[in-house]
Amino acid sequence: MKQDHLPGKLVAGSCARPDVCPLSKVKAGTTVCVRELAASPEVQDRLREIGLGEAQTIRLLTSEANIICQVCNARVAISQQLAEAILVEPVVAGAR
Repeated sequence: MKQDHLPGKLVAGSCARPDVCPLSKVKAGTTVCVRELAASPEVQDRLREIGLGEAQTIRLLTSEANIICQVCNARVAISQQLAEAILVEPVVAGAR
């Protein structure tokens, strides 16, 4: 059975699907593409407003106490908890 779009729920702190992971699990310096927002509708709306919507390419700058991402030409800081709700996949070099 083909599984193109399964809800990306976290299972015991790991990735629910092999192709996506929470932003909080990504190493600093990695460029990723947002695939799914696993948060309440209100939080999803706010994330989209600040540029962290589905299909957006972002670069993780730091992943310590807070997560800092480069979104377009702006830096956005979010909490570790919020980063858990942003499911991303790595961007292959040269692919756009």
